[in-house]
Amino acid sequence: MIYVLVFLGSFIGICAILSVRLLLRQRFVRRFVRSVRQRFQSLEERGAKVFEETKIQKPPKNPRVSAVELQQVRLLLRQAERAEAQGKHEEVERILIQALTIQPGASEVKAQLARLYLTSSRESKAEAMYKELLQEHDDVSFHANLGLAYYRQEKFVEACYAYQEAYKRDSKNPERASVLGRACIAAGHFSEAVPLLEKAAMTLSRDMELLHLLAECYLQVGENEKAEVTYRKINKVEPYNEEVKEKLLSLARA
Repeated sequence: MIYVLVFLGSFIGICAILSVRLLLRQRFVRRFVRSVRQRFQSLEERGAKVFEETKIQKPPKNPRVSAVELQQVRLLLRQAERAEAQGKHEEVERILIQALTIQPGASEVKAQLARLYLTSSRESKAEAMYKELLQEHDDVSFHANLGLAYYRQEKFVEACYAYQEAYKRDSKNPERASVLGRACIAAGHFSEAVPLLEKAAMTLSRDMELLHLLAECYLQVGENEKAEVTYRKINKVEPYNEEVKEKLLSLARA
C-alpha cells in the first residue's frame, strides 16, 4: 500500500512539474511574439519606413477615354498632392474618389488611394484596395503593402503570404527577408523565420534589433549554440546590456 501511495505521489509530482514547465514555455513564447509585435509598432512610431513607396502606374492609353477625362484626372491628382502636403487626408480621399468616378480603371489613382488608407490607419480599406490593384498589376510594392495592412490587423498568416510574394519578386533585398521573418515570428512559425532572419542579418549586421530577434528565434527552435554565438555578437556592441549577459550565463549553464 505504501509503495502504491509513493508511486502515485511521484507520478502526480512529475505531472505537476511537466505542466508547470509547459505553461512557462507557452508564456515565454507568447511574451516573445508579443515583443516582436511591439517592436514592429515601435519602428512605425519612430517614423521608420516599413513599406516602400507605391510605384505609380500611369493610366493605360485607351481610345475610348477622352482627352477631357484624362485632363480632369490629372488636375484632380495635382489637387490631391497639394491637399496631402497640407495633411488634409479627408480632402485627399474625396478628391481621389472623385477621380475614380471619372476614370474607374485609373491604376495611378487607386494606388494613391490605397497608400492613403494605409498611412491613415484604415487597414481594412487598404487591404481591399491592394487586392484590387494586384488583380491588375503584379507589383512587388503592392504585395508588401498588402502584407503590412494584414499585419496591422493581426492577420499574421495572411501577412506571411503577402510578404512571401514580395520576397519572391525581390529576394536580394534584405529588408524583404527581415519583414517576412518578423511576420513568421508573429504567426508562430519560428523555423521558417530563422533562415530569413539569417539572410537579412548577413547584410544588416549592424541592426541590433534584428540580431536580438534572431537569437531569440534560435532559442525557440532549440539552436542554443547559434543563439550563444549571436548573443556574443550583440554583447560586443552592447556590453552593458544586462539581459544579454543573463542570456549568455543561462546558455553557459545549460
